Amino acid sequence: MGQIRSLFNPIISKRMRFCFLFFSHRQIYFSEKKKHKRKLLDFVFSFFSFVLMEYRCVQCGFRIKTLFVQYSPGNIRLMKCVNCKAVADEYIECELMIVLIDLILHKPKAYRHVLFNVLNHERTHFQGLLWKSLVGFLVLDAYRSLLVKKPEEEWGTSMSISSIFWIYRKMLMDVFLGNYMFLCSFLFAIRSLLKTSAQFSRFRDLLLAVLISSYFKILLTAMMVWEFPPAVIYIIDLFVLSSNTVALKVITKSTMNRCIGACFIAHAIKFCITQAFA
Repeated sequence: MGQIRSLFNPIISKRMRFCFLFFSHRQIYFSEKKKHKRKLLDFVFSFFSFVLMEYRCVQCGFRIKTLFVQYSPGNIRLMKCVNCKAVADEYIECELMIVLIDLILHKPKAYRHVLFNVLNHERTHFQGLLWKSLVGFLVLDAYRSLLVKKPEEEWGTSMSISSIFWIYRKMLMDVFLGNYMFLCSFLFAIRSLLKTSAQFSRFRDLLLAVLISSYFKILLTAMMVWEFPPAVIYIIDLFVLSSNTVALKVITKSTMNRCIGACFIAHAIKFCITQAFA
């Protein structure tokens, strides 16, 4: 029996060593596989968390997670951008009047503050904000069309109902058809000049940027109180064109020349359409 056991002992020890090495290598393999899976999941999570960041640095446009840290009511600390090492959004502690002044001066950081950090991160109210901006834009454009036609027509009590109906019909035609051609030509110019993909969500962001950056049309309401020459209307149109250009540059991060070309083409087509039906 001892001789038989001594003969089988080397075989049993080899099998035991083989099983031990097999299970140890199997455990190491699966542990390494789990580590790789964990690293891959961490990378995917960090990537999507980076993509879903809605806030932007007003200096360089880099995506950031938060703009400030609030320790107590009225006690906040502004966060710095990882890319440019500057304060991410200095307008948080500024008054509204300072923001308006910088918007009038066409500062890109003021447009980034409004378009990304104030309006664009509230996705729940995005649809309502878009419709309100569109309605306000059309109303102000209708008033502009009325001011343009006012010197050409004789307004008074002697006007007939048919002439009033014809004037308002031409005004509505200019507003709806002109703005429809403006948006179509604007989208076409963006796709051709800026090489930007026309996704639906991106088109909504561009549309909101154009509507918000047309805030200079509010100056037309001053003509209800004071009388200005008709040339003021076209000066306001130039301010709207320049504001749309800055907003388009902020959204698309394209060159200024291409943004000027896209906005100029859209506004020129709208002007030609309104003059053709005048």
